[in-house]
Amino acid sequence: MTIFLAILAFCIIIIIHEMGHFFAAKACGMKVSEFSLGMGPKILKKKGKETLYTIKLLPIGGSVQLGEDEESDDPRSFRNKPVWQRMIVLAAGPIMNLLLGVIVCAIVIIINGIVVTPEIAEFRGESPSSNQLLKEGDEIIEINGHSIWSSMDISYALQNSAMKASADDEYLSYSFKVKRDGEILSFDNVKFSLLKNDNGATSVSLDFAVRARKIDFGNVFVYSFKEAATYGRLVWISLIDLISGTYGLNDLSGPIGTVSAISQTASASQSLKVNIISLLSMISLITINLGIFNLLPVPALDGSRILFLVIELIRRKPLKPEHEGMVHFIGFAALMVLMLVVTFNDIVKLISG
Repeated sequence: MTIFLAILAFCIIIIIHEMGHFFAAKACGMKVSEFSLGMGPKILKKKGKETLYTIKLLPIGGSVQLGEDEESDDPRSFRNKPVWQRMIVLAAGPIMNLLLGVIVCAIVIIINGIVVTPEIAEFRGESPSSNQLLKEGDEIIEINGHSIWSSMDISYALQNSAMKASADDEYLSYSFKVKRDGEILSFDNVKFSLLKNDNGATSVSLDFAVRARKIDFGNVFVYSFKEAATYGRLVWISLIDLISGTYGLNDLSGPIGTVSAISQTASASQSLKVNIISLLSMISLITINLGIFNLLPVPALDGSRILFLVIELIRRKPLKPEHEGMVHFIGFAALMVLMLVVTFNDIVKLISG
């Protein structure tokens, strides 16, 4: 059941992305020749008024065929539409993924019935290390230069440094910026104890709790955007870490790994409510990840096509479709090779547990 839910969630994320392209194209009066979910051989198809709707064997992607790299005399063709309309159509898919992430974050908050703020509610223990400088009621604004938008940012900022601590460290010091009674205060030596598990992994002993507030329309709206923005920033930081070599190829996950992660998340707890919240949180992270990734200027992705349109605006004339098509074909081929490698790693991880 959890595997089915995971596959369904993955398909919904893809459909939302492609629907963004599809409806934006229709709104701009463009001709859409095919709307497909999945990749590989077609297993179901239905012809609409002008669009062929298909479902393909492998649920690992989707596409909206607009003839982006084709010359045509049809005034409704993609390349014959104004640049601004083409930009809207290309950006609509990733934007829909980002909006879905915000909506799912709002649903999680509503199910919880509370919003968790970055405000310190109380300290734990008789002599917690952090309350030497921090006080109850402090709103945490920044940790080690990392802006705090949500409570999840606190965990990330603390744990990110703990992962780099040496085996002999008992404490870690952090710089905090807090808002106290309307005044911004900075502290440079806020200490937290470190914990080590049997595998040698290090984590921070968080000795304070943050404040939870009952939901209303205003804070649900604000905090759903804050939570989504936090996910987006984590995705961006991870991309930078990947490029810089902090993470390797083995740390990437493809569709199989993503479905596996969703499945495990959806069944990790004995509580149905906790599992639902965890599943929705994972979906939010994945759809925001997809939205940001597709906006990157990588050949074959939406971001690359938008970049070509920016170049067209600057040059005041389009590039030859065969040249642009070749760039995207090479990029697509490279992405497929990468996906095969990542999928192979996903399968090895599943077999090895």
